[in-house]
Amino acid sequence: MPAQIKRQRRDVSGVLLLDKPLGFSSNQALQAVKRLFNARKAGHTGSLDPLATGLLPICLGEATKVSFYLLEADKHYRATAKLGERTDTADAEGRCIATRPVPEFTASQLEAAMSPLRGEIEQIPPMYSALKHEGRRLYELARKGEEVERKPRRVVVHAFNLIGREGDRLEFDIRCSSGTYVRTLIDDLGEALGCGAHVTALRREGVSPFDNPRMYTLDELRQLAETGGMRALDDCLLQIDAALSRWQEVRLGAESSRFLGQGQPVWVPKAPTAGLVRLYDDSRGVFLGVGQILDDGRVSPKRLMRWAQN
Repeated sequence: MPAQIKRQRRDVSGVLLLDKPLGFSSNQALQAVKRLFNARKAGHTGSLDPLATGLLPICLGEATKVSFYLLEADKHYRATAKLGERTDTADAEGRCIATRPVPEFTASQLEAAMSPLRGEIEQIPPMYSALKHEGRRLYELARKGEEVERKPRRVVVHAFNLIGREGDRLEFDIRCSSGTYVRTLIDDLGEALGCGAHVTALRREGVSPFDNPRMYTLDELRQLAETGGMRALDDCLLQIDAALSRWQEVRLGAESSRFLGQGQPVWVPKAPTAGLVRLYDDSRGVFLGVGQILDDGRVSPKRLMRWAQN
């Protein structure tokens, strides 16, 4: 039998704003995109539960070098909660572990329960999460009926607002820091109200700097692939530096770009005085990667694109 010819993968780079479908894990969605684009390298920027839909930025090729900064970015969600039932996963996929009557409460009483859950707070991560304990995922332990102590994590809830109410279902708009568990937020609110609650629907609408952006569904991408091929798919990609658009930029000439590409810090007139920056080579008109301002004011390379070293 002749050996099967391995399909040649493409060196394609850019950021795809995927609208993750219901029921897909983040990795399943990632692999589907990678196959469609026939990409050599791809990575996502923070997991969404199978129950959740919405924005999952996919980084292809050299864009994987900036995926960490999207992973650490603030997030924006719409969440629907059902009062009166608490589950072991804090969402609709879990097993109901408590049922309690939903008390009558006013808008001001609901606000009083929500208020302590805003700002800088501590959350205990749920057992059904991808965090690791002694090298094993917490959800793997939870599925075996094991529970381990989890240390509280400090997170920031920038906004936690009620936007709808119908019977025992509440809808919220939530803006929060990376690492915040919306399921835990809703579970804590349910306990504060004395009736329990769990998430029945969750949609991510933003990952900073992208808020309510144009997203592509897998069905849309498949249709584009059929009608327009790889060129049509590539037109869906954002430039890599779009993921860092809120950072300050530093523009370099040819000589400084060459030194920086060799790993050497350079002096740049009127550069920012601190923090991470976007680096550009004006002589070639290209994005070079991520730089960092050193204590002495020089600009140092931190994460460079492959072409920065040419």
